[in-house]
Amino acid sequence: MTALIVIAKAPVAGRVKTRLCPPCTPEQAAALATAALADTLDAVAAAPADRYVCVLDGEPGPWLPEGFEVLPQRGDGLDERLAAAFEDVRDPALLVGMDTPQLTAGHLRDGLDALAAPDCDAVLGLAPDGGYWAIGLRRPDRALFTGVPMSSHETGAAQRERLAGHGLRVTMLAELRDVDTIDDARVVADLAHPTSRFAVALRRIDTTEAFA
Repeated sequence: MTALIVIAKAPVAGRVKTRLCPPCTPEQAAALATAALADTLDAVAAAPADRYVCVLDGEPGPWLPEGFEVLPQRGDGLDERLAAAFEDVRDPALLVGMDTPQLTAGHLRDGLDALAAPDCDAVLGLAPDGGYWAIGLRRPDRALFTGVPMSSHETGAAQRERLAGHGLRVTMLAELRDVDTIDDARVVADLAHPTSRFAVALRRIDTTEAFA
């Protein structure tokens, strides 16, 4: 059994994508978060896996496709929540966040194929800001996450070092840019399909008077 996990926060105004404000309003930031999450879930649903899991902070909404299990996030910090997600799913799994709406089923297939290789114990996909957009493990181990500094320019490097320090053979995935700022959003929208929810949502926001 192989699982694909999306770790996400319900896209509620004032609780998501706050670094987009300003120039976005909290409602606009939430609209972009909703679009990014929906695009991500669609890409995951199109990839070959035995289980599809959304590990969620908050309540599911109409953006959640059929076929996904929903598990609550556990833990205080992101390091604990990542560890708990793998523990709760148990199966070999590839986990992504909701901040890379340019993600495709092909990216996920590459990650799953790499994780299934006999010379691989873990996969990691870095982001240009120093974080990472994907991590996959053959088996859960809380020690792989606890204490790794999250949401910093050193997160990706620290996570890679932690994996290697525990003797895991790590395969690196393609780098993907995640959305933190409005500049990130514009770059990622250009990388995404022009009819994607995220690209359409950003065009709608960029044409408002406040962005003119």
